Amino acid sequence: MTTGTTGVTPTGTTPPADANPLFGSDSQFRAFFDDPRWALAIIRATVLEAAHPQIGAALADNSTFVAHPWRRLRNTFLSMRRMFGTEPAVREREAARLNRLHARMSGSDSRGRPYDAMDRATRAWVVATLFESAVTMCRLSGQPLDQDAMERMYAEYRAFLAALDGDANELPEELADFWPYFDQVVENELENTEAARVILYRLFDHLPAPALLDGAPTLWAAGRAVVGPLLGAITVASLPEAYRRRAGLPEMPGAQTLMQGAYLTAGLARFLPEGWLNAESVIELLSLPPGSDDPRARTVTALRGRMKRASALLRLLSPLGGDLGAEPASAADTGEGRRSANEFFRQVLDQTGDGHLDWPDLAAMARELSTRLDLDEPEETRLYDAFAAWWRELQAALDTDGDGRVSADEYAAALPSLAGPALIRVAEVLFDATDKDGSGTIDAEEYRTLFRTAFHRDLTTRDGTYGRSAFVSDFLSFMSARRTSTPYDPLLTDA
Repeated sequence: MTTGTTGVTPTGTTPPADANPLFGSDSQFRAFFDDPRWALAIIRATVLEAAHPQIGAALADNSTFVAHPWRRLRNTFLSMRRMFGTEPAVREREAARLNRLHARMSGSDSRGRPYDAMDRATRAWVVATLFESAVTMCRLSGQPLDQDAMERMYAEYRAFLAALDGDANELPEELADFWPYFDQVVENELENTEAARVILYRLFDHLPAPALLDGAPTLWAAGRAVVGPLLGAITVASLPEAYRRRAGLPEMPGAQTLMQGAYLTAGLARFLPEGWLNAESVIELLSLPPGSDDPRARTVTALRGRMKRASALLRLLSPLGGDLGAEPASAADTGEGRRSANEFFRQVLDQTGDGHLDWPDLAAMARELSTRLDLDEPEETRLYDAFAAWWRELQAALDTDGDGRVSADEYAAALPSLAGPALIRVAEVLFDATDKDGSGTIDAEEYRTLFRTAFHRDLTTRDGTYGRSAFVSDFLSFMSARRTSTPYDPLLTDA
C-alpha cells in the first residue's frame, strides 16, 4: 500500500513500478474537493474528532473554530489541497508545518487528563473519521463506493497519515480490519465532550457571518435561525448509533428522513456541468473583505448593497426585532474610528471565543500570520516567541486575580496602553517576516501577501513601498489604541 509520490509505503517497502500515485488530481479524495456533499461529511467528521477526549480538549483550549470558523475553513482547505497535491516537496513542507503547529498544543482537560496533539493514535483517529465520513457520505447519498474505490481511498488516507507521522501503522493495514477498529473507538473511547456539544448546539446557532455577508447581519441571522438547527439535526442523525446512544444525543422526529434527503439532494450536483462548482472559488469569495481590490469586489459590493436593502426590509417586516436588530453602524458611517474596550477584547484579543485572554489566543494570532506569510523555520518560531513575550507582558500587567488568564472585565477595568516593548517587538518581527526580500521596506506584492489587498489611499507609502517605522506605528495604533484599520481588521478580526 503506497504513500503516493513519496516512493515508499507505510511499512517502508518500495511500491511496484506501475503503482498509481495516491496523491494528485487523480486521487479518490481530490474528487470530493468540489462536491457539496463533502460539506456535510466534514461537519460529521469534525464532531467525531471532537468527541475524542484528547482532540476535544485540544480544540476547546486552542482552536478558533467558534470565533473564526470561516478562517479555520479556509486554512484547512488550503492545507488539504497542499497535502493531496501533485508535488512531493509541497506536501513535505506542509506536513512539517502541521507538525510544528500540533507540537505547540498540549495540556490537560477539565478532568485533569493530559492531551498532546502529536499523539500518534489520536492523529490516526482524525484521519479515520475523514475516511469513514467520506464512505458514509457516498452511501447516504445513494452512490456507495465499490470495493475497489473504497480500497484505493483507504490507501490514500493511510498515505496521508504516513506523510504526517512517517508511517501509517496506527491505522490497520487492511480495509477489512479498519471497521472493527473504528467501531471499537466509537463504542469505548468517544465521549460527549464540550467541543462536540459546541459544534452541534452552539456553532450553528451562533455562526458569525463570513466577510461577504458581514454588512447584512439581519439577513444572516434570519437564514441562520432556519439553517442552523437543521444542520445540527442532520449531523446528529448521521452519527453512528453507538455514539448517539453513548452521548445521549436527542434525535428530533423525522431527522433520519431529513438527513437522507439532504445527502441525496447534495448528491444531485453530479449532474451539473464540470467546473460549475469550485470550492476554492466559493471560499475565496466568502472571504473577500470590504474594500478588497479583488476583481470580483465590484460585484460583491453591489451584492452587499442589495443584501443591506433586503436586510432592512426584513427587519421592518420581521416580528423578531430583538434577535434581528438594526444594522450596526460602521466606523466609516459614524466617523468614529475607535472600538470600545469590550469590542476590542471580543473582536481582536479573544481569538478562541472563550471569553478570556490567554496564551492560545495570542498563539492563534501567530498561527494566522504565519499561515498568511507561509513562514518556514526559523521565522515562524521568531514570530511565536515574540507573541509569547507579549503574552507574558500582558499577563503581568492585567491578570489581577492570578488565575493565569485575563478576563474581559480585567482588561476593561485596566484600560491599559498595550504598546509596551514586547508588542513593539511583535511588530518588528512581523515586518521582517513580511519583508521577504530583506529590502527594509514592504513592496506591493509583500503587502498583498499579508493583507490580501493592495495599498490603500489612507496608507502613507514612499515610492510604492511601506517603511518599517510606518508599519510598526500602524500596527501599534491598531493593537493598543483600538483604532479600526482597513488592512488589520480583516487580518485579525475576520470570522
